[in-house]
Amino acid sequence: MSRPLLITDCDEVLLHMISHFADWVAEAHDLSFDLTAPGFRNALLTKQGEPVPAEQVWPLLDGFLVTEMHRQNVVPGAVEALRRIGEVAEIVILTNIGDEFEAARVEQLERFEIRHRVLCNRGGKGPPVAELVAEMRPSATVFVDDLPVHHESVAGHAPDVWRLHMIAEPRLAAHTPPAPHAHARIDMWDEAVPWVLARLGQGPAPRG
Repeated sequence: MSRPLLITDCDEVLLHMISHFADWVAEAHDLSFDLTAPGFRNALLTKQGEPVPAEQVWPLLDGFLVTEMHRQNVVPGAVEALRRIGEVAEIVILTNIGDEFEAARVEQLERFEIRHRVLCNRGGKGPPVAELVAEMRPSATVFVDDLPVHHESVAGHAPDVWRLHMIAEPRLAAHTPPAPHAHARIDMWDEAVPWVLARLGQGPAPRG
């Protein structure tokens, strides 16, 4: 077996995105983004307060990634957390964007001195997490993501992986319940690091 492994999402875990996306769709498309709405698709609204059709949502997200990634800023404590965890574990950033954005995401993260393997993915993250575990054979694995659907996917495909639900945007976190398929919900990295290290076998034995 190899060193333990942290698999972490990027947006709203390492980098803030939603607030910047909300600003951009208001400026460029005269749309609003309701940070209190349940689910990304329900949050994007027209001037009349109607939900934007689903088929228009993902092209808008891609449009943000094409021209607006420079707006994103690092989540407080994320760089320090990765540095500490990286002393004892391998780190892979599994980001739910298309492969065409991989180079831009790597460059974006490097601006914040985050330099780890980046994998892009569309759809549930369970299959790529299971593939990483099979490839790297870590002694233990922790998965961190802001979306409950990915925790459910990982629980189904890689049930032995520890799952931490984290939402770094406070306004979104306040209206989002803990993911049912996650082992824990922690929204701040300084509080999450001891939990992660314990599950990776690098701290006091976890309770519960």
